[in-house]
Amino acid sequence: MRAFWFTLGCLSIALGAIGAVLPLLPTVPFLLLAAISFSKSSPRVHDWLIAHPRLGKPIEDWRRGGAIGPRAKKMASVSILAAFGISLALGVAPWALALQAAALCCVAVFIWTRPDHPPVLDPQAEQALAEQAAAQQPLAAPGPAEG
Repeated sequence: MRAFWFTLGCLSIALGAIGAVLPLLPTVPFLLLAAISFSKSSPRVHDWLIAHPRLGKPIEDWRRGGAIGPRAKKMASVSILAAFGISLALGVAPWALALQAAALCCVAVFIWTRPDHPPVLDPQAEQALAEQAAAQQPLAAPGPAEG
């Protein structure tokens, strides 16, 4: 099972990296999936991902307060519009366009109702949170009886 989670984590990192340069593919959801996957398969890679200066920040922002940064929100909106525009250009059936529009609107509302930044904590709470995060071990892979 660890191999499955590790493979899923690697695939998620790859898709997240592609999403960083392609406007139609999101980055942060794949980074979140990678963090979950590596927490179940490789503590060393999980810790690397969380500590990474570019990849770790959106994961930490999401963990601390469900925050999505303004730049990520704008990129997601461009991706949503581009995806719908491509569907229009391809002549997708009107019923499918309506379904897609409804789904994309729900996604956009979700994204834009998230905070831009995680909540600011007082220094003592920030220190306690950092200590708690340092003390936590990534989830172990389930044993044979569990999974």
